Amino acid sequence: MQGGCIRLRGETSSATGFHNPMTLSIETHFRFRADQPTDVLLQFEAAAIPGQLLSDAATELSESTHIARVGAQDGIGERIWVCADGEFEVRHRAKVTLRRLVPDLAPLEQLPAHDLPGEAVEYLLDSRYCPADRFQSFVAEEFGALRGGAAILAMHDWIGQHLTYTPGSSGPNTTALDSFVERHGVCRDYAHLLVTFARAAGIPARYVSCYAPRVTPQDFHAVAEVFLADASIPGGGAWHLVDATGMARAEEIVKIGVGRDAADVSFLTSFGPTEFLEKSVSVVRL
Repeated sequence: MQGGCIRLRGETSSATGFHNPMTLSIETHFRFRADQPTDVLLQFEAAAIPGQLLSDAATELSESTHIARVGAQDGIGERIWVCADGEFEVRHRAKVTLRRLVPDLAPLEQLPAHDLPGEAVEYLLDSRYCPADRFQSFVAEEFGALRGGAAILAMHDWIGQHLTYTPGSSGPNTTALDSFVERHGVCRDYAHLLVTFARAAGIPARYVSCYAPRVTPQDFHAVAEVFLADASIPGGGAWHLVDATGMARAEEIVKIGVGRDAADVSFLTSFGPTEFLEKSVSVVRL
């Protein structure tokens, strides 16, 4: 059930729902420093999953006393444990060919809670940055007349109309509630707010770390993914990508990883003091 996608309003999709294959070239580089041996968990590589065919993929890391790969959330991508001592450098490149189903979101039904698979249930619950319980009254009042995909589209439009994309306007402690009150943020905040709205409406939603070519300024990007009915499988469901910022189309998103919110898929999580030095991301359509 991975890799299902949507089209945003104003876009077109083919009669079959599959978008023509697209190949992207991705290059990522960042450096950080630890003044003493420090465990660091990294997640930055394009994930090898259905709908994303990787070629010419390579990752280069500074020397470390240990490097260990572990599976990431929901089997999408991998995390890398390293022990940083001094300056540590990371480089990653890949060519990724995307081919995935892109159905129209509007007619997709919302699955009853008791019909949800186990993998989707945890994405109904509150998480560190997404306090969905606190939004239930607002969501019921603003979107209560809508269900399923139609509700998600309305939430997407509301966020686009009420938030201003402002680089540097939020920090690592900013929650969806903060963004809702302050009415500005970056892609991380837009994704958190859409995830929160969806969960408050009883629709499972997760946070997706990704690459996309039209992101400005170019950087790691964040979008939401919602679990709705799969029109091709009676009683089935699928995950569908949606970007509340409007910068990334579903058919051009390269997933890195997924989680409850940004805390689960940070490209760098340090378990001790570190100093971040430099980062560059390039995503180009071939």
